Amino acid sequence: MMNNRLAHLLSPFWLYWPLLLASALATPLAFAPYRLYWLMPLLFGMLLLLTEVRPQHRVRSAYVWGLAAYSAQFYWINIALHEVAGLPQIYAVPLTLLLPAYLALFPALAFWLLEKCRLQGAWRLVLLLPALWTLTEYAREYALTGFGWGALGYSQIAASPLAGFAPVGGLHLVTLATALCAALLVTVVLAPARRSRLAAAALCVALLGGGALLKQQRFTDPDGSRATVALAQGNIPQTLKWDPEQVAPTLQRYYDQVAASHADIVILPETALPMMRQDLPEGIINQFTDQAQRNGSALALGIAQYTDDGQGYLNAVISLDGYNPEQPNHIPYYAKNHLVPFGEYIPLPAITGWLYRQMNMPLAGFSAGGAAQAPLKLANQRVAFNICYEDGFGDELIASAKQASLLANVSNMAWYGDSYAMDQHLQQSQARALELGRYMVRATNTGMTAIINPQGYITALLPKDSAQVLTGEIEGYRGETPYMRMGGSLPLMGALLVWLAGCFTFCRRRQ
Repeated sequence: MMNNRLAHLLSPFWLYWPLLLASALATPLAFAPYRLYWLMPLLFGMLLLLTEVRPQHRVRSAYVWGLAAYSAQFYWINIALHEVAGLPQIYAVPLTLLLPAYLALFPALAFWLLEKCRLQGAWRLVLLLPALWTLTEYAREYALTGFGWGALGYSQIAASPLAGFAPVGGLHLVTLATALCAALLVTVVLAPARRSRLAAAALCVALLGGGALLKQQRFTDPDGSRATVALAQGNIPQTLKWDPEQVAPTLQRYYDQVAASHADIVILPETALPMMRQDLPEGIINQFTDQAQRNGSALALGIAQYTDDGQGYLNAVISLDGYNPEQPNHIPYYAKNHLVPFGEYIPLPAITGWLYRQMNMPLAGFSAGGAAQAPLKLANQRVAFNICYEDGFGDELIASAKQASLLANVSNMAWYGDSYAMDQHLQQSQARALELGRYMVRATNTGMTAIINPQGYITALLPKDSAQVLTGEIEGYRGETPYMRMGGSLPLMGALLVWLAGCFTFCRRRQ
């Protein structure tokens, strides 16, 4: 596939590896907050191009590219470990690199599988690599509880034409389209025949045009309801959040924000009240509820609470709409189900427990709340909540979203300081709004508190690191996108597996 002149130009060690690293280190520019979505097909295409220059280093190159890209994208893990949790850098730096080192195994796996098929010709990358890459990204979203941040598809949300594929097949279909676009661009450069180059260019244009047309489609409809929402952003530093001396000021700040809000629905962020619900001073819940009722608001807030048996605790959102003080334990709630490993539960405590003894990490042992929890009724909306990290798992939100008219995410990203972890998380919420065809509202501690419409666009946003309340209007939505009707990404993964099985069978028969 590679012409000799280009191979000779790019193959020297002093040029090959710097180009590979530069293309990987530039990937954060394709995601929020920079959102240069057009860069991702070019940067990913550079990886494909270079692995054709040195095919003997294909797997190694993919691993190095993944390691560099994920390190650049997720540098903010060090902020959580060192600056917030207080772990010395001698431990924090290696642990920060551990996640990218693990995640890079998946790109390496995609290229290792590519080598196993001896299909020749300029179209080999187009036919195989996008499917392999999408399958391995899907695998890393689920392996060891999963981590899907940095998937190629997120770079295209929401301005890119390729974002139009999100409601049809979910984020992974956008990833497939992005990888395919990159492979087609590389084919335009490398294909020896002019006809092949023109065909690849035409297919790339058709892919972008198809995505643009899909962006004009509306798969869900307004249900006729409207509501004003007020989303509180308390801006409580993580280093102070669980300080006993800061409990009263924190409660006062959020109470003042509730008192100043007259929206139909008021939502406070994840663990807004920094105590277990059952341990709150007597009358606190009543005060918040009474104030919201006087303002004509339905109030929901994030708070940890003990499980029913009192043996564990949940990261929850409670609804105080219709709260009865005579039945204080009968409060509707949503409890986070997909927990953060090492953050909200301790995997292999016999091995990793010593690390926690060196860090300031309260509540590192949550219990899961259970899948497919029913939406909470707030004013005239049925609100499907998810908490922080869960927003990265679209397939897991479908069951609740089918019953809901509105989506809501509550988060506390103060762990990551003034990094672009908050921006990346906002982009994930945009993807979920697109996939599920509903408004998504976000109430966060330090940012990005926002209102996102069903087309994935941000209609209102608070500045980071500020204590404010975002007020805006939403519409309730009904119906299901094709992605919801399919039940998630499994049908797409099944189709890709069938495709690859056919390609590999064809390869064997030709050998």
